[in-house]
Amino acid sequence: MKKNVEKTPAAPEEQAPAKKTASAKKAAPAEKSVPAKKAASAEKSAPAKKAPPAKKQAAAKKQAAAKKQAPLKRQAPAKKPAVVPAKAAAAVKGVAPAKTIAPHSPRDESRTALVRRARRIDRELAEVYPYAHPELDFENPFQLLVATVLSAQTTDLRVNQTTPALFARYPTPEDLAAANPEEVEEILRPTGFFRAKTKSVIGLSKALTEDFGGEVPGRLEDLVKLPGVGRKTAFVVLGNAFGRPGITVDTHFQRLVRRWQWTEETDPDKIEAAVGALFPRSDWTDLSHHVIWHGRRICHARKPACGACPIAPLCPAYGEGETDPEKAKKLLKYEKRGLPGQRLKPPQAYLDAGGTPAPPLGAG
Repeated sequence: MKKNVEKTPAAPEEQAPAKKTASAKKAAPAEKSVPAKKAASAEKSAPAKKAPPAKKQAAAKKQAAAKKQAPLKRQAPAKKPAVVPAKAAAAVKGVAPAKTIAPHSPRDESRTALVRRARRIDRELAEVYPYAHPELDFENPFQLLVATVLSAQTTDLRVNQTTPALFARYPTPEDLAAANPEEVEEILRPTGFFRAKTKSVIGLSKALTEDFGGEVPGRLEDLVKLPGVGRKTAFVVLGNAFGRPGITVDTHFQRLVRRWQWTEETDPDKIEAAVGALFPRSDWTDLSHHVIWHGRRICHARKPACGACPIAPLCPAYGEGETDPEKAKKLLKYEKRGLPGQRLKPPQAYLDAGGTPAPPLGAG
């Protein structure tokens, strides 16, 4: 019995710790909250230490993907597949069509390579246009000088159709210097800007009469002093009327030499100097004819006939125009399509090669 009595009071004593443990459990979160946070932060900080490798892997993956995509961004989209003429296939195969002119020399060519390529282009054009000549009708230096001044902002054909009436009425500088401006304007009206041109041709005729005895001077420094005469006009006269070499930098010449990357200059005087340095002085006049003829007949400003171009292998701008040979043929102008040239009285060599004289003003 004593044992039972001793055991019965012992039960409450054994249950007391249980209550304390329950209260301790309630109190425990408050007491252990700081360590718990530390533990949680410790658990979070542990992966953070391992994060750099993961970030490096992600960055490496992004760099690898960027490297794969980078070439795609650099590739220039082509509007149409380039079909290179048979003669041009080998050299132009790797050249992508481009809308704009590349700012640097093709394939980073050296100065020597540029000179060789430029001179080869001229030789090729000389074979294509062996009869190239100035496309203004003239019989003497005075007529060529006046015709060249009138050719600004119009075609040589229109000038050739207009000058016969002008020279029939005013055959010499003295005659034109004393002319009635209104009568000259009426004759020159078809050429456009006829008032300004009338002022120029009468003014230069007076200067020739008063300062040069009615003769056209054969020196550049004298020609450029005449009203309406610049370096381009002066070189046309010097090269074709006096046989003195000169480069004629007209709009066709400027366009083509930049397409061929002979120079990046845009100022005519600088273009003249840059291109002149690539060729012997004796080649300058014929070079001008070759380039201008090619610009008028094949390498047009808006739609170059790339697929019918004889110098396609040498041209870094191949693909700017029509590359399909059949379509390109339809873009060819003048005698290449059986059409007449610009002169009413062309040289015999041109006629022998199958060229046709231009029609006079008002014909057909």
